[in-house]
Amino acid sequence: MQDSWRWLTAGMEIEELWTQFKAEAGESSRLYKQDLSPQIGTPEQSWKRPFTFLKALFSSVLKKLSPARRLFLLLTMILAFLSVVGFHFLFITQEIEFGLAFVGLLILLVLVLGDHISMQRDIEIAREIQRRLLPRGAPEVPGIDVAFATRPAKTVGGDYYDAFLRRTNGPLLIAVADVAGKSIPAAMLMATFQASLRALASAKGSLSDLVHGLNRQVCANSQAGRFTTAFLAELDPATGDLSYLCAGHNPPFLKREDGSFERLKSDNIPLGIELQEDYTTGITRLERHDLLVIYTDGVTEARNEDRDEFGETRLLSVLQVASGERSAITLADIMRNLDDFVGSARQHDDITCMIVRRT
Repeated sequence: MQDSWRWLTAGMEIEELWTQFKAEAGESSRLYKQDLSPQIGTPEQSWKRPFTFLKALFSSVLKKLSPARRLFLLLTMILAFLSVVGFHFLFITQEIEFGLAFVGLLILLVLVLGDHISMQRDIEIAREIQRRLLPRGAPEVPGIDVAFATRPAKTVGGDYYDAFLRRTNGPLLIAVADVAGKSIPAAMLMATFQASLRALASAKGSLSDLVHGLNRQVCANSQAGRFTTAFLAELDPATGDLSYLCAGHNPPFLKREDGSFERLKSDNIPLGIELQEDYTTGITRLERHDLLVIYTDGVTEARNEDRDEFGETRLLSVLQVASGERSAITLADIMRNLDDFVGSARQHDDITCMIVRRT
């Protein structure tokens, strides 16, 4: 019996199960909130509000079913209603009506669970594909120490990061991008972004040329309202010269060895909005022991249970105490402070952070 309970609950405590149930219920209810909001916000007599809510909820459920299942659900609901009011015809008794309604709802439940399991399997495959698109380890470049981490808000996400040499003995290309949205649509656009960046980076040309080509690809593949913010840079490992471009992205922090901070800003709109946009690059230099921190808005906009944001101030406080340790240690400190701040609150956006240090 104890083994069966452990199998059923996956070894989780009651409090953990309840927390998980609430989180999943909140996530699932988001599918219906958009349909219910206009109905709930309509002013009407108080006694009508529960009926309006139930009507809107039932209508929302029906809209999300296929026509065949929609009809099947209505028939089972009619049978259930007839059994409750005691109406029956011919040889069909109240017990038979109730039994048929119960079996009908059970069949629908099994079908929906089958869809869910199949969808979860497909999403797991998508997650594995996405993991293969992202670098598994930092590139080994003499004089450069790189570390990165990402956490999708859902099984798959729209954040992208990469660091690789454009060619042998060439500059190190650094990229952190954030596709608008989450889950499967954002992940698909992220995969397109990754393929385009890799293909364009193999050709000769400046960083500005690369970004112009990348913007054309993003414009061609983005749906209406979908865009991508990005920070892209080329770093010369020998000299520390850094050419960079910030396309609507959070400007990275550059911490100098003396403890001062700079923001790598550039007035460029996100990729995928304007085909003819003129993207301009900036130039700076990473001296030895300088620290470059690139992140997506999921870091600074992470919220705790009180709805307070982590913010840039808290991120800066972590970076201020960072000294000459490896990039992986600085990254671990950021993620640990982020976890301590957020606590048990639900993650609402993808989180990605990259640390680049010139040793």
